[in-house]
Amino acid sequence: MIHRFTDRGEAVSDVFLLSEHQMERIKPFFPLAHGVPRVDDRRVLSGIVYVIRNGLQWKDAPKAYGPHKTLYNRFIRWSRLGVFDRIFVALTEQAGRSKRLMIDATHLKAHRTAASLLKKGAFPRHIGRTKGGLNSKLHAVCDSQGRPVRLHLTAGQVSDFKGADVLLANLPEETQEILGDRGYDSNKIRQSLADRNITACIPPKKNRKSKPPYDWHLYKKRHLIENMFAKLKDWRRVATRYDRCAHTFMSAIHIAASFIFYLKE
Repeated sequence: MIHRFTDRGEAVSDVFLLSEHQMERIKPFFPLAHGVPRVDDRRVLSGIVYVIRNGLQWKDAPKAYGPHKTLYNRFIRWSRLGVFDRIFVALTEQAGRSKRLMIDATHLKAHRTAASLLKKGAFPRHIGRTKGGLNSKLHAVCDSQGRPVRLHLTAGQVSDFKGADVLLANLPEETQEILGDRGYDSNKIRQSLADRNITACIPPKKNRKSKPPYDWHLYKKRHLIENMFAKLKDWRRVATRYDRCAHTFMSAIHIAASFIFYLKE
């Protein structure tokens, strides 16, 4: 949504600003302010969204959002507190559960600023080397409407099976079907889903001797998760990873997913 305002809140130029309705939906998850009241949440969060969507350096954020250090510090602090993660999870729960889910993964290229050497004893950054260079892999489960409901970040070289181990555990009771590509064709995954009475719509690998049947017409609906990844990558700080810390990068992904799929105006 576009509003007009200046550094003092006066109207002059067109700058992105979250709507009051959007703020009402996410405000319950903000941490309580202690001591000095926080700078205007609406303007600061709008600036954070603007930076992530347009792939800017923090110092290049429009002055209308206030000091860039305020935007950066708020993003880092709330990322460490898990605020953006909780907002995403709550929005997915409010949207309701789907009987049909889809699983897939995509690579996100790591910029040189994110790929510096890891110090001993530091938290893992989930950056790995593949044929495409240094990158991270985003594993995702989306619903029948193509909205992400579970997201998991790993290093780029991590297999789809390991991502599936995390994402397909403890699925909602409503789940009846899982759609996935050949990368998820394994006896372990098929058996795990069958034990929970979930139908696996997964094409068998070409080198399989016994090829389990699958519904080709149903499988074609899997394009929705590809579309989901495309929309996420429209946000430039998601398509290219600039954040060194995995939790801050994951916060950027959760912010993008929340506003693209659940906070649309």
